[in-house]
Amino acid sequence: MRALCWQFERKLPHQMARMAMVRRATHHDGTRLMSGDREIVGYGVNGSPIYVDCVEFPFPAIRYREVTPDLCAVREKELGDWKALSLQEKKLLYRHSFCQTYAEFQHFTPDWKLVMGVGFWSVAIGLLISVWYNFKLYDPVPETYAEERRQAQLRRIIQLEMNPITGLSSKWCYHTNKWK
Repeated sequence: MRALCWQFERKLPHQMARMAMVRRATHHDGTRLMSGDREIVGYGVNGSPIYVDCVEFPFPAIRYREVTPDLCAVREKELGDWKALSLQEKKLLYRHSFCQTYAEFQHFTPDWKLVMGVGFWSVAIGLLISVWYNFKLYDPVPETYAEERRQAQLRRIIQLEMNPITGLSSKWCYHTNKWK
């Protein structure tokens, strides 16, 4: 912690920018490049240095904000008695590490209404398309689907003794002319 704060005291702004560019140009970890100069303070989700507000992983791997000179002064004060810190300074320290409190990121949001609305609209559109297909796109049902035609086809299958071992003909008794 002190090393990061002293970094600001010793370096001039153009030196800090050059140091950051050299570090970013030579570093091979893509997620580390995206996280910038934020402190890595833990293992995180699957060991990745990313920030996530999540109940399952309450302590993110990196701090929410980068270290600033204003924060360094509050951090020096933090090393002493916490009663000497004002409420505003305590909030500053908390917001440096975390984006939201537990109450904020567990708060019930109305996003479910949008999800349900999109889901219902999708189902309605799908039903309308299927009804349109049935009326406009598909041909009428062939006449072989009529009940008397199906009965005639069944009689013909039985007369020709088609598939007599496992098929429909195996379930017909030819001596009594009834189903077994």
